[in-house]
Amino acid sequence: MDFDISHILGIWDYKPGQVMVRRFKTKDGRELIQLRVDLGVLQMHATGRPDGKRPMGHDSWFDFYLDRLEEHRGQHGGEDEGFVLSAEDCTRLHMESVQYHHRYICLLQLEDFDGVLRDTERNLELFDFVEEFADSSENSWLFQNFRPQCLMMQTRALVSQKLKDNEHAGALAELDEGIEAIREFYREYSMTEQLEQSGEIASLEGWRAELSSHKPLSEREKLEHALQEAVRKEDYETAARMRDALRKLAVDPAS
Repeated sequence: MDFDISHILGIWDYKPGQVMVRRFKTKDGRELIQLRVDLGVLQMHATGRPDGKRPMGHDSWFDFYLDRLEEHRGQHGGEDEGFVLSAEDCTRLHMESVQYHHRYICLLQLEDFDGVLRDTERNLELFDFVEEFADSSENSWLFQNFRPQCLMMQTRALVSQKLKDNEHAGALAELDEGIEAIREFYREYSMTEQLEQSGEIASLEGWRAELSSHKPLSEREKLEHALQEAVRKEDYETAARMRDALRKLAVDPAS
């Protein structure tokens, strides 16, 4: 067996600063994603656990520990008390969360926004789970440290969906909610200094400013611009139609 992948790397050059990703199906029908990195290629499954493994017969380590929690509750009258995630448990979950992190970055580049939302929501639920049951705040912080970045990616997917559907106002609203969610994280952890230096907030705010500057014209604004252009060209017939349309709009804004 030839293990050398130089021929693959040779026809797919790495370009610094770019997320280079492709999606394809294998002969047996599996859907895979490949991410080009400087030293090679990362390959992952498009659904399920990214590496395709089933730890302890479960879809993921997260699912395994969720089942363990339910077993614990069944043995303790529905109570969570006494259920703890050890350092080893947290390490397993953290390594797994990084796999999903890599995949939702790829999915955003591929414009699979539903996939991004699926994976970011999954990681956010995991972060909450670990925060509640980790044996130490240090182990919990391994996950919480990624929350702003995960929230930013989730927001980017939500906004992109709105823009794809030509819902400009909805896109701005999603941006505002995403920015506020990240700000709330920093406030909750008393990290106001980091809040002002957040790359995630700066990125989303920059995108919001760009979208605001390209806000679609309202129907009234379109008519007013058309009227001005008609007058400039001395096209009085068109100008008269635009004035009539504006009068009608003023009487019945919903028309």
